[in-house]
Amino acid sequence: MWRLCALMLVRAVVTIAKEDDVQPVQYTSDTFLTEIAQKNNFVMFYAPWCGHCSRLSPTWTQLAQKFIEDNRDITIAKVDCTIETALCSDQDVTGYPTLKLFKIGESEGVKFRGTRDLPSLIAFVNEQFGNEAEELDSKPKVPEPVNGLVELTDDTFDNHVAKGRHFVKFYAPWCGHCQKLAPTWDALAKSFEHDTSVIISKVDCTLHKTTCNNFDIVGYPTLLWIEDGKKVEKYQGQRTSEELKAFVSRMLGPEHSGASVENVEQDNGSPVASFSGENFEHGIAKGITFVKFFAPWCGHCKRLAPTWEELGKKFIANNAVKIVKVDCTQDISKNLCNEQEVDGFPTLFLYKDGEKVGEYNGSRSLDDLYEFVIKHLPHDEL
Repeated sequence: MWRLCALMLVRAVVTIAKEDDVQPVQYTSDTFLTEIAQKNNFVMFYAPWCGHCSRLSPTWTQLAQKFIEDNRDITIAKVDCTIETALCSDQDVTGYPTLKLFKIGESEGVKFRGTRDLPSLIAFVNEQFGNEAEELDSKPKVPEPVNGLVELTDDTFDNHVAKGRHFVKFYAPWCGHCQKLAPTWDALAKSFEHDTSVIISKVDCTLHKTTCNNFDIVGYPTLLWIEDGKKVEKYQGQRTSEELKAFVSRMLGPEHSGASVENVEQDNGSPVASFSGENFEHGIAKGITFVKFFAPWCGHCKRLAPTWEELGKKFIANNAVKIVKVDCTQDISKNLCNEQEVDGFPTLFLYKDGEKVGEYNGSRSLDDLYEFVIKHLPHDEL
């Protein structure tokens, strides 16, 4: 008898635990319109087979849990577009995942186009409801920097990085590489102490696991460049004082580093078109567009540049193909590169009639790049 009681108790505890787990609400065609008419909703339109959707799923659950904990008047929901095809078509869902925020009674949602991490999603919601300042005021204050270095916590991180440019060290005190980096990182912060264009900070991931999980920190130290709450780039270079300073200067742009315009690829007479955030969507709308997302200071980009020019020459007489480049360091293109999920340089994406077909990850030889484009052309355009 006591075994039966024990088993029932275990099952009861498991049931309670599952009930306590906060999950996004699953909407169907029958419930969607009713729910968005009655409350604010942030909805993920997804497909179960979509890799990007699978990677976003735990973050989406964290968002639902956070808004419940904060008593926010918004429901985090999702719609399976492989089942609710008509609903997703009505919502103009053309790729997965598509994230839309619906205010009470509004059938037209506002599409989220930023980086899909927790701080960016929260910032987007705050911005849409105009209560960002209220949210930030209610959070603990960031401590004053010590010799230019700010130490952040789970409570202060989102508030601190929400605006401006930040270079952040995610570390563990027991990590040998972190211990070796510590004096160099302190010196880096000291050298930029009076420079308001960047803030150097650090996060102890053994104490502040939520923040580190939100930024997918899997090794120590991890050094991230963050702008307006969004991860822009992971630092992969040598951890010397000179290399770190050079990286910061490059990320701040030519006006800070004194970089010459000669470092920027020239457009005069080039068979490669330059797109930016202003003309990108229109530029890729028709035909095949092969795009190189780059940074002028990137060594791999510089080595690829002459090959990319030669590739442009090969298609100069083919109106169905455009060979293009986008400078992700330009302010006019930073949001575009974030939206296109560019996470390193160079990144090569191929688009067909406005839709991203795939990323090129092969050899960067002229012949291989040419063959990659050719295989995506319709036979009558060869």
